[in-house]
Amino acid sequence: GRGDEGARERAVGLVGEVGVRGVVLVEGPSDVGAVEAFAGRLGRDLVGEGICVLAMGGAMGVGRFAGFLGPDGLGLRLTGLCDERERDYFERGWTRAGVVGSRDYFVCAADLEDELIRALGVERVIEIVREEGDLRPLETFLRQPAQRERTPQQQLRRFFGTTKGRKIHYGGVLVRGLEGERVPGPLARLFEVL
Repeated sequence: GRGDEGARERAVGLVGEVGVRGVVLVEGPSDVGAVEAFAGRLGRDLVGEGICVLAMGGAMGVGRFAGFLGPDGLGLRLTGLCDERERDYFERGWTRAGVVGSRDYFVCAADLEDELIRALGVERVIEIVREEGDLRPLETFLRQPAQRERTPQQQLRRFFGTTKGRKIHYGGVLVRGLEGERVPGPLARLFEVL
């Protein structure tokens, strides 16, 4: 249908660069920011390695993107990162795309921000928010009645999603704040196969 054609054009356009051999499919731009920031932390040049990190604009499109880009399409190597609630979309998408053997997509418990908050700890995340100049907006947000029933981790996740661009900004900022071995499992496993 029309949606398929739009996705096909976007997928082919984004990976149309010469030398692209693999694609990391992620839901949105905050995930792209986090994956690219982690690559930078590891001293990896994904573009130079022929790897494109592609935000699909939602996990429901993974079947279309995997079909256009994977073994039955452009023949690129597929990997991905998704939230637990999106696992079934990725499983069906990989199957539909003809990906046989290894299913190289990695599942975050709630989402990547949740994984990063758990890896860093609430205190460190609040310190990062302070360093970024967002402590006052966070304090205002935390005073809202709807936040009283949430855990500190849930509050921080919700805070990152409240303002346009904040989630995208903090995807990379939180990754850069990681220290030593405190790396979320799904992100570490993704880079083990890239």
